[in-house]
Amino acid sequence: MTIKIFTTGGTFDKVYFDARSEFHIGEPMAGELLEEANVNFDYDIEALLQKDSIDMGPADRELIRNAVASVENDMILITHGTDSMVDTARALLDIEEKTIVLFGAMQPARMRYSDAMYNLGFACAAVQLLPSGVHLAMNGQVFDPRRVAKNRAQSRFEPST
Repeated sequence: MTIKIFTTGGTFDKVYFDARSEFHIGEPMAGELLEEANVNFDYDIEALLQKDSIDMGPADRELIRNAVASVENDMILITHGTDSMVDTARALLDIEEKTIVLFGAMQPARMRYSDAMYNLGFACAAVQLLPSGVHLAMNGQVFDPRRVAKNRAQSRFEPST
């Protein structure tokens, strides 16, 4: 069993430069965090994009979709910015026989106080336990991308109707 991890950028991999929130997307942090956590499963990381998800468009989602559809692995994690994570998840809904879990962070993994490590660990467990389909793993919950919304004021994801 090898978990395929696609990275796309987003807050998870951001590097901030100053108090005005100037940033760029740095190198993917997932591998470093998994090594630090001393995980005992095989994984393969592939960087697809280094973008803030607010800047992602249909071509980026098609790139992600093609990568997920063509990889042999049936357990797939995708690091993604939270602003358009739901849009990307919905673009993957027709991919069958794979368990796909998107996750991200509200604070960069490089910051001392971040939800990145927790969300990564939660997503790793989710991809191994959930049935095939597309899921979001954020804030200690698993969401169906057809029934979830980001609550910007509360910095979390919540079920929607």
